Amino acid sequence: MNMRNNTPETVSIVTLGCSKNTVDSEVLARQIQANNLAFTNDPSDADTVIINTCGFICEAKEESVRTILEAGELKKQGTIKKLLVMGCLTERYRQELEATIPEVDAFFGTTDLDEILATLGINFKRELLGERSLSTPSHFAYLKISEGCDNPCSFCAIPLMRGQHRSRPLEEIIREAEFLARSGVREIIIIAQDTTYYGLDLYGERRLARLLQAVADIDGIEWVRLLYAYPSQFPENVLHLMREHPNIVPYLDIPLQHISDQVLKSMRRGISAKRTRDLVRQIRDEVPGIILRTTFIVGYPSENDEAFQELIDFVQESRFERLGVFTYSQEEGTSAAVLGDPVPAEIKAERREEIMNLQQDISRQFNESLIGSKLPVLIDRKEDGVFIGRTPYDAPEVDNEVYLTVEKNKELSVGALVEARISDATEYDLRGYVL
Repeated sequence: MNMRNNTPETVSIVTLGCSKNTVDSEVLARQIQANNLAFTNDPSDADTVIINTCGFICEAKEESVRTILEAGELKKQGTIKKLLVMGCLTERYRQELEATIPEVDAFFGTTDLDEILATLGINFKRELLGERSLSTPSHFAYLKISEGCDNPCSFCAIPLMRGQHRSRPLEEIIREAEFLARSGVREIIIIAQDTTYYGLDLYGERRLARLLQAVADIDGIEWVRLLYAYPSQFPENVLHLMREHPNIVPYLDIPLQHISDQVLKSMRRGISAKRTRDLVRQIRDEVPGIILRTTFIVGYPSENDEAFQELIDFVQESRFERLGVFTYSQEEGTSAAVLGDPVPAEIKAERREEIMNLQQDISRQFNESLIGSKLPVLIDRKEDGVFIGRTPYDAPEVDNEVYLTVEKNKELSVGALVEARISDATEYDLRGYVL
């Protein structure tokens, strides 16, 4: 017997994809809970399951479809009553999904929050603007400062799913950041499709530095971290602020995608190899000790052996502390789609592995240079008696972690900011002890 029939409707949200989707799901969850619907993190315990999908590249789309089909089986079995699907995948492929997955009760795009709530029989509470129900550990949170993207990158389908760039008003962002601080958040991670574009559409100028300053000045916020910074037209006043403000960590995520001029031109990145090198040098000169994270795409249609070797040489010379690699995914509707997908999948995989093997050595050498140093560590969790956290050099979910030992009978709390001595290092993790 399903005992939930005698209780208020229970809703669960399954979030796939990037941190921008995480924020969208948290806003939706806050509205659901404020309307007195029960909420659970376990879909099998829910009457209604909402899947927030990703449609970025082939692997992400496959994961989204697989998750929808699995939830559809739960509905067939009577475990759940209603299945709703939202997000980027449905923004791109709603008609195809509606035609092929009839188990889904309704599909919604990336901006259909009001419609989702109406389907649940509840109303959008505008007095809750800026409030979210965090799905991350309570001491850190993502802060989305804009939606959409105006950059013309040939390989990217994000504008097809998220539309043009739309900055949020500064006062609205600060109100949300203050709410997060009152909720116990100590680290705020600034995100958008392109954080450097912030303010240009709304104020006629890039105001990322002003926004960072305002967030970093909020009582209770210890760390402010900047992700997704587009390299073309990078606002250089951000570097001065990062160097001078103690609450803005010396860390920058700046996806470069490639270094070959021929590839960058075809990718429509709006930047040359020389300008890219100059920008990396400028960032390191103006913010001594900064940690740079970047991502590259290998196997792009115009990437021949010479262009790939240029990328290898650039990774070797630049020695990025944090680095990720994607293999090219041909996406319909993008300007690069007409170029085909001429690089074989096995070559793409080999190129990715070659860069990651090189990066493994770079990462190990950097981590070993930290042995003996004293670093602040934000405690994220405790596992098997070991406290695990991150330094200012590391963003959650994608970067290194620090495994800490403490004195016997001494306890740390999750969310605590402690001083630690680094005693050992591997390619992607550190070990240390609390001082």
